[in-house]
Amino acid sequence: MTLAQLKRMLAPQSVAVLGTADACARIGSSIEAGGFRGRLSRIADMAEGAALPQGYDLVIAGAADATHLLPKGALDGSAGLLVPDGSASAAVELRSAAGAAGIRLIGPDALGLMAPRLGLNATPISAMPPAGSLALVAQSNSIAAGIIAWAARRGIGLSGAVTLGEGADVDVADCLDHFANDGATRTILLAIDEVTQAGRFLSSARAAARLKPVLVLKPPGRPPEGPALTHAALIVTSDAAHDAAFHRAGLLRVSDLDELFAAAETLGRARAADAGRLAIVSNGDGLAALAAGQLRQLGGSPRLEREPLRVRSAADYRSATAELLADPEIDAVLALNAPIPPGDPLDCARAVVDARQDAASRKPVLAVWLGGSDEVTALFAAGGIPSFSTEAEAVTGFQHLTRHARLQRELMATPPSNLQDRPTDLAAARGIVGRALADDRHWLNPDEVSDLLAIFDIPMLRPLVVPDEASAAAAARPFIAAGRTVALKIVSPDVAHKSDVGGVALDLASEDAVVQAARRMAARLKELRPEAQLDGFSIQPMAHCAKARELIAGFATDPCFGPVIIFGRGGTAAELIADTHAALPPLDLASAEGLISRTRVSRILAAYRDVPAADRGAIAAVLVALAEMASSLPEIREIDLNPILADASGAVAVDARIVLEPTPALRRRPAIRPYPASWTRRLSLGQRHFAVRPIKPEDEGAIADMLKRVTPEDLRLRFFAPVKSFSHNFLARLTQLDYAREMAFIASEDNSGAAAGVVRLHADPGHVEAEYAILLRSDLKGIGLGRALMLLIIEWGRAEGLSLIQSQVLAENGPMLELCRSLGFSVSVDPEDSAIRRVTLVVPPPSPGA
Repeated sequence: MTLAQLKRMLAPQSVAVLGTADACARIGSSIEAGGFRGRLSRIADMAEGAALPQGYDLVIAGAADATHLLPKGALDGSAGLLVPDGSASAAVELRSAAGAAGIRLIGPDALGLMAPRLGLNATPISAMPPAGSLALVAQSNSIAAGIIAWAARRGIGLSGAVTLGEGADVDVADCLDHFANDGATRTILLAIDEVTQAGRFLSSARAAARLKPVLVLKPPGRPPEGPALTHAALIVTSDAAHDAAFHRAGLLRVSDLDELFAAAETLGRARAADAGRLAIVSNGDGLAALAAGQLRQLGGSPRLEREPLRVRSAADYRSATAELLADPEIDAVLALNAPIPPGDPLDCARAVVDARQDAASRKPVLAVWLGGSDEVTALFAAGGIPSFSTEAEAVTGFQHLTRHARLQRELMATPPSNLQDRPTDLAAARGIVGRALADDRHWLNPDEVSDLLAIFDIPMLRPLVVPDEASAAAAARPFIAAGRTVALKIVSPDVAHKSDVGGVALDLASEDAVVQAARRMAARLKELRPEAQLDGFSIQPMAHCAKARELIAGFATDPCFGPVIIFGRGGTAAELIADTHAALPPLDLASAEGLISRTRVSRILAAYRDVPAADRGAIAAVLVALAEMASSLPEIREIDLNPILADASGAVAVDARIVLEPTPALRRRPAIRPYPASWTRRLSLGQRHFAVRPIKPEDEGAIADMLKRVTPEDLRLRFFAPVKSFSHNFLARLTQLDYAREMAFIASEDNSGAAAGVVRLHADPGHVEAEYAILLRSDLKGIGLGRALMLLIIEWGRAEGLSLIQSQVLAENGPMLELCRSLGFSVSVDPEDSAIRRVTLVVPPPSPGA
């Protein structure tokens, strides 16, 4: 379904209400009371089997059972149906009927929707907020009602609000796509209970978060049920997985309604490119001290830039605020006011608003007027200044400015490219896993673990696996003779945590000590776990690294988001120490470094006292490799690398465990598509040879260099206007793709490696239609490169199941139009601009077996 259809439904010009006479009267009166400016019809007591009325943007079914109202075939002229009542049991039938009818469906059990700009209140809530820039998408009716009431009471305007109920058809991802493209929406609020279709949700969320702040309120999930086999499984709770997903998409998660309101108040009115440095101006020292104390307790990036400025009068407020806004070392200003003479609170508020409006910069100003009147609140709202009841709320709101700025930087960051593109022997890796599964084993044995980690270039102290205590002593002999001590561990497929049964002995300095330790382990295992199978023992030389940090890394599988990477402080109590964070694969060096930096243990990875800095690059490389393993081997359910010892010389895993998933139905692919390396191609055009592959974020520099070798005229034909420079944000959007709704291929010359051309395809949210764009270096036109790239992007669109590929081309761009015709595109005049031609290709379906 297209966004145009959803837009008609969420911002309708015509509404029909169906149901009993009482329901039609009740719902219709509510809509009229809101001042709906479109066409409204009431159609009462429709006979069962009667056709749904046509020609309406929105039809509201005021009946508990709406299934009989849906037509059996396609419906022309209506966009969507809202079902306020109903149950989850009716959702499947409603979804099927709506799909057959070609309409969109909200519900069942949906509170309704609001479009304040149109005066539409299709909910049972009497108070409708004014028109504004805040969009609300909610799954919970009660939470939606509370947020709407809060907005109405505070005079905070909504660009739209929709509750989804059972979500039979229209879901959170659909609404994100709609409001992301809605010019009246400045900030999006999500109130969700669960995420469905994780990949589609993340694709829509990331696209929206690049354009505007998205806040998400989600209640904590239930604790995991059943025993966990690894530390990673204990750490990857549902909440941790959701946190990782929201962070990856650039969403700001809030914990409760108070935090949501504070964040919405701030981000709904203010923006900051870098909101880390705050200045405070106040007419009272105590109030300023409270705010400064709140800020210092936050830690992290928000900070007080200077001691608070003390003011008395309205003129003082204006001059102090203007001075701080002009200071390049200040990112935001917090103005505080207590109702004490001599300054009048309303006059002081006007002074702050005037200073904000007169300032050359658009730095945010936040306000707390204790005991302030409704007039003061309205004054700040009209001036675009977020205002709060207390200094704590204001500091929390300011923290969200900081978090949003940091997330935007991460979303747009260009990753380093110092990891070598080494081919991973995935066939060998799959062979190791496949043989274990064929033997009906749920664990890899220590030798298999070592072999698998080696394939992915993850350093590990390889253990020697032996069958009995005598063999263990013999294996330890050369290490002991060299003056080293050894570690002994039991090998059992039935024991998840070896230390729980006394199955680990460290610093053994003699062969006799090894034998005695092995005997004690075997006896203790038989006593505590008589059903457990003892396969033998593993011997490793002790890794004595006095300056090393003990870390943990790994992944576990979440039912919704698939594999989730974890990193943090390691040891036997890793999950109890609670210094771990999670991220979704795939990872590059930049996102791996971001995961590291979110932990407290990252602080001691830097040099301190006589301890040299640990090699963070080596740690990041391990995380990237783990992410590749998670993406490539869905047969692995969990993996622990614990501990990893990291110091100045690198990072090495001392112990590792890998749990397999024997049930194919329970295996999960990553929610985010990994890099599609299989689409790499070689291209020969006469004497010129090119490597063609999907674009990567680190190609930003190559694209920038290529654009310098495109003539101004060719740039004008591509972008429809003269272009003199390209910003980092622009280039980041060209190179940072999710490979789900968008794809781009870059062609590079063999002899120089320089970028020669790029072709891209951006699919609509329904993944039905897509728009292409292509640009070649001006010195490489006419050799067939453009045709080859177009054929490749069409091939990708066909493989993705797209139905239509289209674009706009300037009428004067004859070569491009001729290429399109030769590839089967139809060419027509754009109905809105005769200087533009619309080119359209109906994509044939993939051939059977392709």
